[in-house]
Amino acid sequence: MNISLLLIVIIFLAICFDFINGFHDAANSIATIVSTKVLTPFQAVIWAAFFNFVAFFIFRDHNVANTVAKTVHKESITLVVILSGIIAAIFWSLLTWWYGIPSSSSHTLIGGFAGAAVAHAGFQSIDATSIYKTISFIVLAPLIGMVIAIFITLVTVQRSIWLKTSIIAAVLIISMVFIPFKTPLERYSLLGLGIVFILAYFYNYIRGENAYRTGNMFKRLQLVSSAAFSIGHGGSDAQKVMGIIAVTLVTNGNIHSLADMPTWVPLVCYSAIALGTMSGGWKIVKTMGTKITKVTPLEGVCAETAGAITLFTAASLGAPVSTTHTITGAIIGVGATKRLSAVRWGVTINLIWAWILTIPVSGLLAGGIYEVLHLFIK
Repeated sequence: MNISLLLIVIIFLAICFDFINGFHDAANSIATIVSTKVLTPFQAVIWAAFFNFVAFFIFRDHNVANTVAKTVHKESITLVVILSGIIAAIFWSLLTWWYGIPSSSSHTLIGGFAGAAVAHAGFQSIDATSIYKTISFIVLAPLIGMVIAIFITLVTVQRSIWLKTSIIAAVLIISMVFIPFKTPLERYSLLGLGIVFILAYFYNYIRGENAYRTGNMFKRLQLVSSAAFSIGHGGSDAQKVMGIIAVTLVTNGNIHSLADMPTWVPLVCYSAIALGTMSGGWKIVKTMGTKITKVTPLEGVCAETAGAITLFTAASLGAPVSTTHTITGAIIGVGATKRLSAVRWGVTINLIWAWILTIPVSGLLAGGIYEVLHLFIK
């Protein structure tokens, strides 16, 4: 196969994977807002897709893309390795989507890339630091999402408006000081989210709180929290494909380093994931929105806000976290604040098994695909 044609095939398949990532992970962004009936499924995917693309203007420092691109040592990367990883990632994503399993598209891509590299050059081809960071966040992302969701839920249900808003203000100040945001937009986006909540609580308090008005307030706030989570989803997941395309261009000699990534790469990747989200992913919506725990608008707001904070923080750290793991942990967190039995732990354990298996299975698939492809593509 001509090398320029191979380059085109890889970029095309990478964009296809980004599109698949969008509809596979659409459930992450819209499951709670659909299950609480704040938006219809059609309205929800349009809403999520729009804010997936908005992330293009917020996440300008592509730390996650750099982490993914450096998963494999430069000297061990070939176009066949990249192609094998992408094909394996597409296969596993479509398989888990078909069976309604909310596995991580991000870890599928990383596992496929690493597995193909191992088949090509052995385990020494893998950058241990990048892999350890990815694997550690398989555990940390849902735990962080769960802890933050529990905290936000406990604060939200406080009756004292002054205690509630004071805690939110204190958390915002601590976040602005200690979270290493890479761009002002990332910082101000999180700050704006907190201010919206404080103003909404005060407005509801001034109007006179009752069950009807409070319920409507949380339905409106869920539009905000869902938008924030969709921005985090776009900013986190689109970067992984950006990293793969960038390393493809470096390997082929089109650019010298990841810093030279052309503007069209992030633009196309954010567009592809947004279009994929618009295509939906209804089987996984059912799992995420109803099977783990029953979610009300209040709990939807808490889960999505916790997920958004986790994704924004992880993106700043350059950690390729899974939006699937993050929102699942957050949904478990809001369910656990009612009582532990409110969470369907049997469903959750099945999801955890899918998470654990994603990287090794994707790696094995990619390794097998590489062994076949390198016989025909030199």
